Amino acid sequence: MKRSLYLNLMAAVAIALFGSACAKKKVAVKAPAISPPVAQAAPAPAPVRVNPPAAPARVTPAAAQKAAARYPDAATRARIGELLGHIQDAYFDYDRHTLRDDAVTALAADSKELATILSQFPEYKLRVEGYCDERGSAEYNIALGEARAKAAKDYLVTAGVSGGQLSTVSYGKEKQSCDEHDEACWSKNRRIHIIALK
Repeated sequence: MKRSLYLNLMAAVAIALFGSACAKKKVAVKAPAISPPVAQAAPAPAPVRVNPPAAPARVTPAAAQKAAARYPDAATRARIGELLGHIQDAYFDYDRHTLRDDAVTALAADSKELATILSQFPEYKLRVEGYCDERGSAEYNIALGEARAKAAKDYLVTAGVSGGQLSTVSYGKEKQSCDEHDEACWSKNRRIHIIALK
């Protein structure tokens, strides 16, 4: 009987061990790692189409000569400078912008030859500058200086200079040629002056 008890006990232990081996084990499940959101890739840029460099334009001797002919050479520019030097500053009466007789004489002296030369070089430009004496407001003198410059430009256009080659600017009572405070000085400041734009 001891033996059967012993066998029963062994059978019970074996069943217990076998049963515990077959029982479901609880396995700790790790939560899946959460990845940070992946930024969407920017769309690939469209392929850039590179055009081959254009062949340099061939400049023919005739085209080069024509381009050079639109601008005076050094000797002609020197002659223009001489003519502008001969065309003395044209002066104006107080508070006036009409050309006086002596102003017309000053402009007429070499303006015809100047017009002839400039007609051959349409790219060459001149500027007519208008000035006033120190009296009056700055705004008034700017307007008066512009009217004086325009009067001289209009005269030069009638002498044959292309209006497209002439620009005007007014300095009003700035850039005085004389700084005394009397009529002798003021009369020298009421003028126009012509310069070549290089």
